[in-house]
Amino acid sequence: MSERDHPSPPVVHRHEWTPDRKQLEAASSVFALLSDPTRLHLLWLLAEGEADVSELTAASGAARTAVSQHLAKLRLAGLVEFRKEGRRVVYSLRDGHLRGLVMEALNHADHRMTGEPWHS
Repeated sequence: MSERDHPSPPVVHRHEWTPDRKQLEAASSVFALLSDPTRLHLLWLLAEGEADVSELTAASGAARTAVSQHLAKLRLAGLVEFRKEGRRVVYSLRDGHLRGLVMEALNHADHRMTGEPWHS
């Protein structure tokens, strides 16, 4: 069976508190960045593992300039980080919370698209 048939659930770490206005605004800005399908695709690809611009371009099907621009926005927002390996720039997700958020959003979409029953 493929991972698509039985994907591993993301690890959820709950922080117990009532969010204040700044935290709600910060979370809202993350959702705004996730609202673009290309950026969401790039984040999903990076949730699977680190990659450079060429790999992300090939996997996403987006134009290289678009991928670079989206990565710049994600980098400025602090959602991805990068390191240089010679001339190659390798991107990765900054933290596991973002990975969980991306995976849960896509799992939610999968349920909506396939009609698979909802679960906790």
